[in-house]
Amino acid sequence: MNKHTPPTLETARLRLRPYSYADIAELLPLIGAREVAANSLRIPHPYTERDARDFLVRISNGSETRVAITLLSDGPLKGRLIGGVGLRFAFDHQHAELGYWIGVPYWGNGYATEAARAMLRYGFESLKLHRIFASYFKHNAASGRILVKLGMRHEGCQREHIRKWDQFVDLELYGLLRQEWESSAQERE
Repeated sequence: MNKHTPPTLETARLRLRPYSYADIAELLPLIGAREVAANSLRIPHPYTERDARDFLVRISNGSETRVAITLLSDGPLKGRLIGGVGLRFAFDHQHAELGYWIGVPYWGNGYATEAARAMLRYGFESLKLHRIFASYFKHNAASGRILVKLGMRHEGCQREHIRKWDQFVDLELYGLLRQEWESSAQERE
């Protein structure tokens, strides 16, 4: 399996669905916030419409799946784009890197954890991945708490591994194996 079509997944509060060009207008102010870019490995700042279009072309090649996080709630926010989540695949190794971001107005509501958990389930149960890993900038403790809630294990610190805005940043690395996911799923039931 080398090419992948993004799924549509639902959780209690969210719909994870493929991005489209119609999302660009909502995407730009959310992902374009300096606070979002400051805590991400691959989001530039400023984030332009050209960046959004390039992103949509890149994810269409199937070597990763990135989906929009939208709200399922009733009322004026129904269907509103609030962030993104996805997996970057290395199918030869049966693993993927988990990544996610949430727009600043939606921080602190548990949306990242809920969306990331759905993506883990999809990766392990539907794609039969062996391992999913994620990393975060050491100064972003909130992201670390998400990975712990997901049941991921701390695997180490990559010291000054990334250069972000002319500063070298430590990356904390976490991982989860399919058998660990399956064991924790049995405990949740």
